[in-house]
Amino acid sequence: MSSPTPPALPSKPRRNRLPLLIAALVAVVVVAVAAVVWRTTGDDSTATAASTRTVKIGVTDKAEPYWTTYVDLAQKELGVDVELVNFSDYSLPNPALKQGELDLNQFQHVQYLANYNVTSGDDLQPIGATAVYPLPLYSTTVKDPAALPAGAKVAIPNDAINQARALLVLQAAGIVTLKDGGTAFSTTQDVTDAKVEVVALDASQTANALQSGSVAAAVVNNNYATSAKLPASDTIFSDDPNGPAAAPYVNVFAARKADAADPTYLKLAELIHDPAVEAEFRKSYPNGVLSTTDAAALQSELTTVEKDATAAGS
Repeated sequence: MSSPTPPALPSKPRRNRLPLLIAALVAVVVVAVAAVVWRTTGDDSTATAASTRTVKIGVTDKAEPYWTTYVDLAQKELGVDVELVNFSDYSLPNPALKQGELDLNQFQHVQYLANYNVTSGDDLQPIGATAVYPLPLYSTTVKDPAALPAGAKVAIPNDAINQARALLVLQAAGIVTLKDGGTAFSTTQDVTDAKVEVVALDASQTANALQSGSVAAAVVNNNYATSAKLPASDTIFSDDPNGPAAAPYVNVFAARKADAADPTYLKLAELIHDPAVEAEFRKSYPNGVLSTTDAAALQSELTTVEKDATAAGS
């Protein structure tokens, strides 16, 4: 026997759903507006971090503590994340900048940059000064250049500009003579008389040659001398970073020409002279003479040196 069919339930009256739909849409709009306000007022740290600009700077002394201070200040004061890219070879940072692998570099003086531009056909520009470093002659065996034995080997950097400057240092020290008194573009071929044997090596190797005993003396660039922990007491001669001839040897931040007026890059170049950065910088390079030469003056000096470099190569 079949079960009885239950009585039909009365149907519920239909409700107007339009007010509910409107309310839901209003809620969505309110949430969206709140999210926008939250992001634009800086309350959302994730959104702020996503909008932070990253700038890659090529250097040759990343391990020095002043860069830590610099990177921290760039983040705090400029809202810029600085990524330092270290190079152990002077020949690499300029091509890396040209090719867009870097945004800026800071490792070279005006003279070096001018020679690079002329020989490569590039037009990188200095946008801020850092310091002038003396170029010292070191020895672990004698205290005066005159005490170097005849025929002793003396290492100098082999890149065009540092080589010329090193030869001028050796001439001023009285151990070589250069043709016509030497220039900023002299080479070992211009040595007309020498008490010593000049050995041209990669700039990164002159300190190693000295410390290994394979040379009696060596001209060592400042950052490599610092990395090798060469003591100042081993300096037996140096040129004058305060002299009028030092202008082409002011070290600079360099940028691609199209970016030379970029406000962020200019601020980053200025940041190296923040008192906190300078204090750390002096600890790393006590012999460096800080320079605040502005971009316009640096670019003018670059133009002059480029003309000299072109003439020297013609």
